[in-house]
Amino acid sequence: MNDNENLFKESKNFVPGGVHSPVRSFKGLEIAPRFFKEAQGAYFTDTEGKNYIDFCMSFGPLILGHANSEVKAQLTEQLNRGWSYGACEPYSLDLAKFLIEKISFIDQIRFVNSGTEAVMTALRLARGYTKKNKIIKFNGCYHGHVDSMLIKAGSGLAGEAEASSAGVPAGCAQDTLILELGDMEGLKACFNDHRDQIAAIIVEPLPANNGLLPQTQEYLQFLRDITKENNSLLIFDEVISGFRVAFGGMAEVTGIIPDIVTYGKIIGGGLPVGALGASKEIMETLAPLGPVYQAGTLSANPLAMIGGLATLSKMTTDAYKIIEDNTKKIVDLFNKWLAEYNNGEFKNISLYSRASLFWFSPKGEINKACDIPDNLMDGFYPLFHTLLKKGIYLAPNAYEVGFVSLAHDEKVIADLEKRLWS
Repeated sequence: MNDNENLFKESKNFVPGGVHSPVRSFKGLEIAPRFFKEAQGAYFTDTEGKNYIDFCMSFGPLILGHANSEVKAQLTEQLNRGWSYGACEPYSLDLAKFLIEKISFIDQIRFVNSGTEAVMTALRLARGYTKKNKIIKFNGCYHGHVDSMLIKAGSGLAGEAEASSAGVPAGCAQDTLILELGDMEGLKACFNDHRDQIAAIIVEPLPANNGLLPQTQEYLQFLRDITKENNSLLIFDEVISGFRVAFGGMAEVTGIIPDIVTYGKIIGGGLPVGALGASKEIMETLAPLGPVYQAGTLSANPLAMIGGLATLSKMTTDAYKIIEDNTKKIVDLFNKWLAEYNNGEFKNISLYSRASLFWFSPKGEINKACDIPDNLMDGFYPLFHTLLKKGIYLAPNAYEVGFVSLAHDEKVIADLEKRLWS
């Protein structure tokens, strides 16, 4: 039994399933998860000393790569000043001003502790502001483990829904309406059936939590138009796409302005953080000015604020071009290898990308969750095992996307090519 196996076996005695987030468990892979002890740039090293090129990047936050030296230096300075105050401090103001000056459609922002908490607050804010209760979400979009978002369709999409997790009360499901992405007629019917009851539509404008499911400009514009027509709000969940596809996320790429936007991951530079932003009118519905309550002991934690500002300050127009160009090179390499490996063992799998995100797909580009094959994991298991042996680390689940960072430079790309064909 090796180090990873021993650690996982011990961990299961103290932690449910041995992990603090389910996807880390390597469920279905029949091997122990890798336990990592250190990381630098595009690489990390497990407790047995094996080195991997990392395409998980902490599931997205590390757009500069692991342990960026400039971010690290600023975090170290803050550690010397203190790491939690539970009081007002200037660091969140610095980050807030920086973001609002660069993202024209938000007037105010509130920092929370995770993407899930940002979504939870955004939904409560939308309901409080509109004085309506129902929320529309889409099959294939993930919005964290908020009760009302852990919902799947019942017998008919946009009809009665049911919880997709034990512990979620039926009442939560009743106010969540689910449709397929791209179904404009279904959305029209949903608004007609629930007239004056729908507080908001929430959508990942680039769904990237259940595969990578790009949406058309026309469809996203339709969401904007129908919410305005029905006095409902449009919430863009940009926890993944925010600051990754562009500084202003998909709102910047499409020019479609949501009423509320949620952020996470990159906004804290790899430290726990989330945020929501909107117009001043909407945001001042939050306490202490308005009736919608939200609070958090560690909200706007100084380290997260410093890490976020240090990271985002480096994300220039040139940086986005470099990372997208390198992502295309990486995708091209993977696709060439997939077609050639072991007499075509993986020839039915290919990659496609958006900005610095990529996904291994068995069918080419997919745009809605119902088109993802039911046996997706069957093809992913041997691929994951093969790449892991070569020292190439992916998120350990077929539905998760891959992330490229600025640290995945030409030198790393050359190393990837060497590892793939070794």
